[in-house]
Amino acid sequence: MNETLSLIKKRVSLRRYKDKDIEKNKLDKIINSAMRAPTAGNMMSYSIIVIKDPEKKELLSKTCDNQPFIKKAPVLLIFLADYQRLYDYFKICNLKEYCKDNELKFIKPNLASIFLGAGDAFIAAQNAVLAAEALDIGSCYIGDIVENYEIKKDLFDLPKYVLPVAMLSLGYYPDNYNKRISNRFDKKNIVFNEKYKRLDNRDLKEMYKDKESKLKENNKFGAENFGQYIYARKFNTEFYKEMNRSLEVMIKRWLKE
Repeated sequence: MNETLSLIKKRVSLRRYKDKDIEKNKLDKIINSAMRAPTAGNMMSYSIIVIKDPEKKELLSKTCDNQPFIKKAPVLLIFLADYQRLYDYFKICNLKEYCKDNELKFIKPNLASIFLGAGDAFIAAQNAVLAAEALDIGSCYIGDIVENYEIKKDLFDLPKYVLPVAMLSLGYYPDNYNKRISNRFDKKNIVFNEKYKRLDNRDLKEMYKDKESKLKENNKFGAENFGQYIYARKFNTEFYKEMNRSLEVMIKRWLKE
């Protein structure tokens, strides 16, 4: 099999790390690979913060849904949607005056810019994931970085037009680590030709059959089916509510006149 395709197929989320620092030259390769990711208009509307400080990792571990493995990762990479840099550049370009002179409306960062900046950040993060895997360095996406926004804003001096959207924990695989490759849904339920297909009840039952069969192995919520289980585990939780609250605060700050 092609080496890159094999890499993608075998990659797993790693939450346990070997007690070994990531060498500077390898971390540089990971970050440089992230920066080669596709980006809207080649504007690179994202930034990356590298975290190695134990105190910051400890705080991130607590404020990202109390996940202990975060503080044990040798390196954390925080990916931010960033339009602050571009609009600071616009200031020195006298953009408002240009717009006035040319009867153009000056538009501040809006929902479209959030979407594009977050997209750039996520794509860069995935490049980092694959580069790390190629160097035998495992990773885990941590969406909880958006929680407790006010703490992260102060901790990292985030200005108005910079939002944390993703975090990666990075570390070497432990010796003799046994990768458990998670199953994915059947392609017929995810990929459609020419137009969207809304799945009917039979399709949905078939799609979730494997997850339903494993429900008895790990059912601490008294759920009768996988739908009830995943709702109780993910959606009806304090971390999910906090994630939604923080996102509302972030977006309101970004859009505030």
